[in-house]
Amino acid sequence: MDELLLHTDCRHFRGDIPCKPHKEHGVHCDGCEYYEPVRENILIIKLGAAGDVIRTTPILHALKKDHPEARIWWLTFSPELVPSSVDRILKWSTESLEILTALHFSRLINLDKDNYACALASKIDATVKDGFLLDDLGNATPANVSANEKFATGVFDDISQANRKSYPEELFEVCGYIFAGEKYIIDPPADITFDGLDLSKPLIGMNTGAGARWTSRLWNVEHWADLAKKLRDKGYNVILLGGPDEDARNKEIQRLSDCAAQYLGSFPLRQFISLVNKCETIISGVTMAFHIAVALEKKIVLINNIFNKYEFGDLYGLGTLIEPDKSCICYFRGACINKEYFCLDHLPVEKVFNAAIAL
Repeated sequence: MDELLLHTDCRHFRGDIPCKPHKEHGVHCDGCEYYEPVRENILIIKLGAAGDVIRTTPILHALKKDHPEARIWWLTFSPELVPSSVDRILKWSTESLEILTALHFSRLINLDKDNYACALASKIDATVKDGFLLDDLGNATPANVSANEKFATGVFDDISQANRKSYPEELFEVCGYIFAGEKYIIDPPADITFDGLDLSKPLIGMNTGAGARWTSRLWNVEHWADLAKKLRDKGYNVILLGGPDEDARNKEIQRLSDCAAQYLGSFPLRQFISLVNKCETIISGVTMAFHIAVALEKKIVLINNIFNKYEFGDLYGLGTLIEPDKSCICYFRGACINKEYFCLDHLPVEKVFNAAIAL
């Protein structure tokens, strides 16, 4: 056999399997019109939570502009949420760690302060490291000067509460960039048919949970049910959204609302994204569903109590952020510690309803 010409520096080349242009068009490297050379590797470590993975995607705009000939890698717990425009998407596993520790990266960006993420970032061979590493005593520490401010907000609550920058602004700053409104990136959702879903009127999605860890962020089921009734009476269809943790909760809301709110159950992630995409407006706390809604550019009513509201910026002009009428003292706490009142009991249904209608 004649010696093969191989473009091993091509963005599409894999070595272990045929590349996509070959599979789709039958081309070989010699004279291939899809040849796209890469000159460097860049690694992003952003493991979770799922919503944080989605809201980290704006940095891809800056990286692709600054490093047009880079192969971008992303290590995560949620590979299905990383855009397919990323060249190598790896789920955290022994196999993935073996690959990453065998490579050299021109730039490594670790945006997680968990010890295992910082330990890996410290170990990997990279010319430039941004974000967070592990110090000699086993603590997270800034990898670069630009990460100092973001690091401090995670160490002291008063500094975090005084922050007036949105998360994308902070993210870009850590990486040495200036945020200019770059949007979330998400792959186009599949167009899935959901049996029983009523699309005869504009559909409002109500994401009613916050995960098992965050009871401090749960608006009570009676309020959700009353909101559904008001929206139905105003001429909207309402769908309840959530995962397995919200299943019992959503069934109760559906019952209390006299079925003004429809509940179809929980779905795998790609189906869930498709369901969110069928909604005109999303009403949610700070959850994965909220970040999916931002990525899909839906109208949004964001219910916030325990987080710094400036973290969410202007919601890209997509909607409005509302908070309880009584202040919350449980900053970044998973469970309420206020013995006098629960702040979300002082978020009137009418306030959320008016915010939704105003959109």
